[in-house]
Amino acid sequence: MEHIVFLDRDTIPAHIALPSPAFEHQWTQHPATRPDQVIERLADATMVITNKVVLNASILARLPKLKMIAIAATGTNNVDLDYCREHGITVSNIRGYAVDSVPEHAVAMMFALRRNLLGYHRDIQQGVWQEKNQFCFFTHPIKDIRGATLGLIGSGGLGQAMATLGQALGMHVIFAERKEAQSCREGYQPFSEVLAQADVLSLHCPLNSETRNLIGHEELKAMKDSAILLNTGRGGLVDEQALVDALLAGNIAGAGCDVFTEEPADNNNPLLANSHLPNLLLTPHVAWGSDSAIQTLANQLIDNLNAFAAGTPQNQV
Repeated sequence: MEHIVFLDRDTIPAHIALPSPAFEHQWTQHPATRPDQVIERLADATMVITNKVVLNASILARLPKLKMIAIAATGTNNVDLDYCREHGITVSNIRGYAVDSVPEHAVAMMFALRRNLLGYHRDIQQGVWQEKNQFCFFTHPIKDIRGATLGLIGSGGLGQAMATLGQALGMHVIFAERKEAQSCREGYQPFSEVLAQADVLSLHCPLNSETRNLIGHEELKAMKDSAILLNTGRGGLVDEQALVDALLAGNIAGAGCDVFTEEPADNNNPLLANSHLPNLLLTPHVAWGSDSAIQTLANQLIDNLNAFAAGTPQNQV
């Protein structure tokens, strides 16, 4: 009988139904798990579910019974995949569940920032309308979406879905080639050219050694001063201090971030420390989290367990 341990059940809201695996099993779940609790909680586990709890080589080496890791997310940077491959541990992740939710969130941020909704809302709160004594006032630039250039970094399911929404809104959509690529694949443009052309730059690529701090001081300086940056991918894709510096210096017009280098972010995070800026829109890693998307995730998560138990693993990484 398989022993399944879910290390961070609270990453899936309680109102989302989690189907029962279709094979004989023992089920243990914990709302959350600290690093010092992982080994003890997985001592007898043969299958583990983790969303964000780290399972590195030093931890996995002390879990000889473990046969399968089901990641309750798409990102895999919290699991040592090399160790798992070398030691025959199957790892499956979740795919395609947020192809509506994440792009819609990014588009919502795009509209809010291009039209400076935060800035105008705060102006009203602070009495600017009464001071101007006019039926309307223009303290922030308002940019249309139609006709703007949407630059995309990442062309997987989420990047393609974002492209579809951008095209439907009348945007000119361009995909960036990998940063250090010597040539461009068909349908892609050089990374530097996308930075220079984009009115909206949206990140939808994975976080790895090649993409960490993909957007830093130099990249932000290369963008239009009227451009906005959207990050619904991974926090480590952007140098957060560099982003704040760019906003304060007026190197770019705005930024929307749903992800952070450390989550939850504390008050020392440059983005949180500057959350008062009217052109900085922050959300707590919820772009993926529509009810329909999370239910799809939950169903696929259990499907991954069932497939492994049946001897036909799916969504392997």
